Amino acid sequence: MPGTSASAPSSPSSSDALHLAVALDGAGWHPAAWREPVSRPRDLLTAAYWTDLITEAERGLLDLVTIEDALGLQSSQVTGPDGRTDQVRGRLDAVLIAARVAPLTSHIGLVPTVVTTHTEPFHISKAIATLDYVSTGRAGVRVQVSPRQNEAAHFGRRELPPFRLEDLDSPALREVVVDLFDEAADHVEAVRRLWDSWEDDAEIRDVATGRFVDRDKLHYVDFEGRHFSVKGPSITPRPPQGQPLVSALAHESVTGAPFRLLGRSADIGYVTPHDTGQARTIVAAVRAEQDAAGRSGEPLHLFGDLVVFLDDDPAAAVARRERLDTLAGHPYTSDARIFTGTPAQLADLLQELHSAGLSGFRLRPAVAGHDLPAITRGLVPELQRRGAFRRSYEADTLRGLLGLSRPANRYAATA
Repeated sequence: MPGTSASAPSSPSSSDALHLAVALDGAGWHPAAWREPVSRPRDLLTAAYWTDLITEAERGLLDLVTIEDALGLQSSQVTGPDGRTDQVRGRLDAVLIAARVAPLTSHIGLVPTVVTTHTEPFHISKAIATLDYVSTGRAGVRVQVSPRQNEAAHFGRRELPPFRLEDLDSPALREVVVDLFDEAADHVEAVRRLWDSWEDDAEIRDVATGRFVDRDKLHYVDFEGRHFSVKGPSITPRPPQGQPLVSALAHESVTGAPFRLLGRSADIGYVTPHDTGQARTIVAAVRAEQDAAGRSGEPLHLFGDLVVFLDDDPAAAVARRERLDTLAGHPYTSDARIFTGTPAQLADLLQELHSAGLSGFRLRPAVAGHDLPAITRGLVPELQRRGAFRRSYEADTLRGLLGLSRPANRYAATA
């Protein structure tokens, strides 16, 4: 772990401080990452692999890691499986990865991805509440929607229309996407109510009287949405954080639905600006949605997403990216900005984007085995030298790391 020099500031001021996260996906975000010598393709489906990645992130004092997940095989196509066999296919369940790693870490936030489109809110509330207990207050969740017909077919409960890339801006598909995001917001609301369905002191555990729980402090949530209804209460007591962190990735859209989800439902929004001007526009748009949802007084962190190829020599980073592109058979593209260069150059860019209103960044390592250590051992010390990043963990919960207080229970407040 990077040390602290006598002349360096002990901690950055709140206005200068950056929050840092990493998004973990298999061997890395570049489709040919698994073919790099530093990668461990035979270990991708082992607990040790994920433990090594997340403990490395914790050594770098990062706020949190997100773990990618989906209900279908990985694909380079938006519309569904591509049939390729020269790229990583198959993954472990993100929530279970987080639960396995939780006892082996002590500070870093653990944020698995969950697809709300086909997953019951009751199951997710229980799983993330359990993760919060196992991690002693470091759990979060990244909610994600899925318009893919092949994933809907796994469950057989609903039909989604097939679509092609040229259909993405069609009115019919827009209507589907808006509905999926509105459903995700309902999903989050139901999950949050379930987390609050036990008051903090509902468990009495009084051996003398034989009373383990105060039934008056368990509440029906009675949520009615368009696609589901939830009675409650949960079967898991209120999580240690009260409310684990809810996050989501949102892109600019003509429908505005992704930003509306952030404004209405999220504690952290991951956004994908490609320059400072676009970052300001996105921040303003999300804040407007937050105000429209009546949440203007609530904290909502906005993290900029970047794919990173990091090397001490910028030419080496470029050469590595080109070599991976050759192996993949095409240049790598992404929804997020792709950065290729040195840790110091990346630190310059992050501070520039931070000035546009982003409170942090979620970095996607192009090759997990190479670029994650470059973040923790190169970028983090560089930001520390600039007084822009912490030199030690100063909180034991994910809410604490992000400067968020523990919320009151909505049912206890009105009881």
